[in-house]
Amino acid sequence: MNKSELIEQIAKRSKLPLTSSRKALEALMDAVGEALASGDRVQLVGFGTFKVTQRAAREGRNPQTREVINIPATKTPSFSAGAELKKKVNGRS
Repeated sequence: MNKSELIEQIAKRSKLPLTSSRKALEALMDAVGEALASGDRVQLVGFGTFKVTQRAAREGRNPQTREVINIPATKTPSFSAGAELKKKVNGRS
């Protein structure tokens, strides 16, 4: 499912117009992104938790030259599924 299909599903299930559904989804994505950028976690009970994880600096290799390169530390967003979402995925509604 892509973003457009998700917006259609939101509109269908909530009986909102497509434009309102698009605005709602974009507002959610902006709010989650801003919260993560400021170091906060976003927990949606039953659905899951969005958080930022820290990846340590490490050494890697250029696969073509086998030269050792330094890979800097970085922050990356991650998602942990909640119990209700796991049940739906496993067919145990």
